[in-house]
Amino acid sequence: MYASNGYGGQEILGAARVEGPIVVVEGMRGVGYDEVVEIVDVQGRVRRGRVLEVGEEAAVIEVFAGTTGLSIEDTHVRFEGHPMRIPVSLEMLGRTFDGLGVPIDGGPPPLAERWEDINGQPINPTARLYPRDVIQTGISALDGMNSLVMGQKLPIFSGSGLPHNQLAAQIVRQATILSSDKETQSFAIVFAAMGIKHDVADYFRESFTSSGALLRVAMFLNLADDPPIERLITPRAALTLAEFLAFEKGLHVLVVLTDMTNYCEALRQISNIRGEVPSRKGYPGYLYSDLASLYERTGRIKGSAGSITQLPILTMPNDDITHPVPDLTGYITEGQTVLSRELFQQGIYPPVSVLPSLSRLMKDGIGEGRTRADHAHLAAQLYAAYAHVQDVRSLASVIGEEELTSVDQDYLAFGRAFEHRFIGQSPTENRSIEETLNIGWQMLSLLPREELTRVSEAEIERYYKKA
Repeated sequence: MYASNGYGGQEILGAARVEGPIVVVEGMRGVGYDEVVEIVDVQGRVRRGRVLEVGEEAAVIEVFAGTTGLSIEDTHVRFEGHPMRIPVSLEMLGRTFDGLGVPIDGGPPPLAERWEDINGQPINPTARLYPRDVIQTGISALDGMNSLVMGQKLPIFSGSGLPHNQLAAQIVRQATILSSDKETQSFAIVFAAMGIKHDVADYFRESFTSSGALLRVAMFLNLADDPPIERLITPRAALTLAEFLAFEKGLHVLVVLTDMTNYCEALRQISNIRGEVPSRKGYPGYLYSDLASLYERTGRIKGSAGSITQLPILTMPNDDITHPVPDLTGYITEGQTVLSRELFQQGIYPPVSVLPSLSRLMKDGIGEGRTRADHAHLAAQLYAAYAHVQDVRSLASVIGEEELTSVDQDYLAFGRAFEHRFIGQSPTENRSIEETLNIGWQMLSLLPREELTRVSEAEIERYYKKA
């Protein structure tokens, strides 16, 4: 049965089919893709959903809270006539919301400065400003060799049990923008959690509170026992607020998305229920474009003082970096920070594996007038030396350390010191970039001078001190 409603849309009584979180209705007209839907069950309880697919005779709807208890005959489906929108305002900082943007911290709904469609568009490439200002995270493995630049999207590739949450919380606490005039600025934080456990959410909340950052953090939480379908909305709601804060209010915003693997699992679940042809490992063929629709809502825009920097976190199933989620993420983003289980087992924090890690924008944010003139050469030399350490370790495993040349033994000493003193640092230690570069030169001083082929003679004369 069709009827008009007071929402500017229409209302249907009865569903054609209910399957998992999917409801199929027939008999409507003029329904749009991504339109918001309210579904009222026999008891009068209202659940929200959105239109996934439309045709001349039917619409496929995903219900965020699931379809348990819905009756095919007695279900009322109300189409609201517009895509999903959330209220956005500056006062949302310091607040906690569920995955759909509804306050769950006991406070009143925020006073909306405007209502925004959560399905934002990627930034037009012609309107982008090229990222050049380095973000000082206080973590040497990042600042020294994989620098994060304001407006960049740099994911953390982790595995089950690795301290990616601790690393992300430390970055949020310590991150400051180091602009060309050497002035530092702090961030507004938008934190979006998808499918994480309660203790992880509590950890982030306590970390933000203890550091005094909570008043500049807006948290969107979809926990492990919340409906999986909400996970498809959570990052979009978070990015909608981030865009408002950055491009309307002129703030520098750091967006943390964890865990993107849970988001992709929810996307795969919906795809399978809809009967779509699966691609790699059962994920839909449009996984790349769906992830890009999130990641590309990051950057700087001409004429706006604000920026969005994105730090997605994903756990690689079985530590497999070729899994579709990290594989496609690496193609879309400007690099990745990879955590190493081997370093973690040695008690090194943060266990950043510098060899597969990469920051494609680092070269444009460092150097004279930004960090230090020797930064690029020093990072290249540390990378080359540590790569050679892996070859020497492989040789030592065959012939034994005592059979190595004196130079190779110097490389082994460099490798151990590099892992424990340069990569490794306290979770509360906040190193300046100057301190990080000085520690890097201390590591290179463990090697013979003639092995330093990536740095200039002037830099060697100034910074090299043979240990």
